[in-house]
Amino acid sequence: MAVRAESVRPGFVSTWLLAARPATLWAAVVPVVVGTAAAQRDGDFRLPVLVLALAASLLLQIGTNLANDVFDFERGADTGERLGPPRVTQTGLLSPGDVRSGMLTTFGAAAVLGLGLAYWGGWPIIVVGALAIVAGVVYTGGPWPTGYHGLGDAFVFCFFGLVAVAGTYYLHTDTLSWPAIAAAVPVGFLITAILVINNLRDIETDARTGKRTLAVRLGERSTRAEFAALVAGAYAVAVAMAAVWSWWLLLPLLSAPAAARVAAPVLGGARAGALNVALKGTAQLQLLFGLLLALGFLL
Repeated sequence: MAVRAESVRPGFVSTWLLAARPATLWAAVVPVVVGTAAAQRDGDFRLPVLVLALAASLLLQIGTNLANDVFDFERGADTGERLGPPRVTQTGLLSPGDVRSGMLTTFGAAAVLGLGLAYWGGWPIIVVGALAIVAGVVYTGGPWPTGYHGLGDAFVFCFFGLVAVAGTYYLHTDTLSWPAIAAAVPVGFLITAILVINNLRDIETDARTGKRTLAVRLGERSTRAEFAALVAGAYAVAVAMAAVWSWWLLLPLLSAPAAARVAAPVLGGARAGALNVALKGTAQLQLLFGLLLALGFLL
């Protein structure tokens, strides 16, 4: 694989863009947008918070992607049999040292931005930011990587859903609200659904290399059911929010046809390349759902 990568080696910028995995970055943007919209609904908005929170969230996602790239390679989980998009360490486009340095630089930049956000959020934001960095590293790194022990889904839901949305709201308003906390749930569900598709696609290769993701532990059939429950749960929460606070919060239901198109092949037994298409579709679904939810708050 390294020889083949060398013959078609992309440029410096293209290589690092590949390492950053830009297709995954909407998962970092949506929680900040939704949290900001919920704050705007309550009459609070701080432009510097939006800018810094978006940048910090993107850096945390990129840092986590780089960590996964290098640590999965070093643990032997990334092989030539992997069905997903190419990773720069495994293909030889970047050395493990280069990717590790990129990871540390990215997380360091996120930490600096976090200190800036602490101007509004105080010490709780420093603690939350530090925990987010640790979670990004130990997902595939460290002596007990959470992703290898079936805890990846829970960590993604917690940090990219609950913490990201509610934390953004808190930075704008200096408080928390039930609507903001409730909004974090469907956002977290759909972002977790992206990880579920990823792990479903890799279930066989992960099992062979000892990466005991939740998908490996549950098995293929139950993992497909988990995906359906997460997607359906996101819409159920949106309906409940609309019934309690505002019918404008039903706007995410406009994305239901997209959800049906993604779910059909997953529940129908799609594999390999078809799951890569479903993965991309799920990422697009969470973006559409999140933007509609944010619009519902603004209206």
